[in-house]
Amino acid sequence: MRPAHPLEQAVGMDHYVAETAGIGGCLRAEDAHFRVRELERFDVEPVDASADEYPHLVFRATLRGWDTNDFARRLSDQLGVSRERVSWAGTKDKHAITTQLFSVYGVDAAALPTTNRADVEVLGRAGRAIEFGDLAGNAFELVVTDHVADARERVNAIAGELASFGGLQTGSESASAHTIGVPNCFGQQRFGSRRPITHEVGLAIVREDWEGAVMAYLGRPTEHEPEDTQRARTFVEESRDWGAALDRFPHRLRYERSMLHELAERSGDVDESAFRAALERLPSNLQRLFVHAAQSYVFNRICSERLERGLPFDRPVEGDVVCFADRDGPADLTLPDTNRLQSVDERRLGSVTRHCERGRAFVTAPLVGTETTLGSGEPGEIEREVLAAVGLEPADFALPGEFDSTGTRRAILVQTTLDVADDPLTFSFALPKGSYATVVMREFLQTNPLDLG
Repeated sequence: MRPAHPLEQAVGMDHYVAETAGIGGCLRAEDAHFRVRELERFDVEPVDASADEYPHLVFRATLRGWDTNDFARRLSDQLGVSRERVSWAGTKDKHAITTQLFSVYGVDAAALPTTNRADVEVLGRAGRAIEFGDLAGNAFELVVTDHVADARERVNAIAGELASFGGLQTGSESASAHTIGVPNCFGQQRFGSRRPITHEVGLAIVREDWEGAVMAYLGRPTEHEPEDTQRARTFVEESRDWGAALDRFPHRLRYERSMLHELAERSGDVDESAFRAALERLPSNLQRLFVHAAQSYVFNRICSERLERGLPFDRPVEGDVVCFADRDGPADLTLPDTNRLQSVDERRLGSVTRHCERGRAFVTAPLVGTETTLGSGEPGEIEREVLAAVGLEPADFALPGEFDSTGTRRAILVQTTLDVADDPLTFSFALPKGSYATVVMREFLQTNPLDLG
């Protein structure tokens, strides 16, 4: 193992698996260098189906330079409907070319507007909105620029180490194809690439420290932000003058400004309920994201501790909790089904290990919530020690409104086959939903996560 970049350690990723030095360089030197296409799993009716029975219009959009939330907001503004009527399966970053599904409630196909840097293909109608579970996975095509001269030799060496880590056979791949396994951590963008505070907001929410959550979001300036933003964050931290802060916060920071409006409207009557109300001004998906980021941070720390102790990721030890493969998953992409869990004791260890070797089961760690099953033995010890270190327990996730979470578990290993091409150095691969391309690529680049996009 090699120590990870300090920014990655701050979000719970302490190490790289590979001992070989990375190739350096960066992703997303331009948007076209990061292409992602959703692998869909959602049935639709014809576009002329009854709008009463199938009120959700479904379309596929290829976006260039659009954050998913921003595109949804622009679309709802153009349609004159609430942003809550627009749904999607997976959130994508703006510095990319992305192809993904959307649904809009109560809209006809003819009403869809033309939007800059967006190509829209209407697919049909559905009886419900698209949800996160409707995404099977994502296919990526990523270009690395400014890498070291001997990049291909290092790529081959790192891929061999990652194959061994994932319990995969080595030596059979071609020079351009490698099957690998990496810890299924949450990538830097889960927490904010340039300002990784989303989990800190979430941790404060789970502790019901509403003021701390608001100030983590409004304050905490970082050197990676524009100077006017840094000044505004510093001002609100030092003054708590919400009205004056509105004059200083740039209009592009609309979420911060929305929170400040709520606080400014309270005049002098700002208590914990006011801070909670300010958070509830944000879109519901963003409210949930804060708590999810806290869960993700804990998950990353559990994976790092497991790696530090030398426990396997590709097969269970006594005390682990495994999940089984999704029976309804696509033939070319194995999906973990975290609704089908089994605790591993001495009696089951051999049979469950064989299931893992055949790709039918996966070792998991918790995304902690009120109903999360924790492990036993050494895996359970790790889980409880990490929770204690951040001052949380499962019952703390019984929260009001969108902040409540029952929790789940998540596979700790993700496997994929990389196709690698030269001139430019390009990595193509597919991942199941919820897994991060940057978590795969960080093992190869081993660079500042800001260069991963």
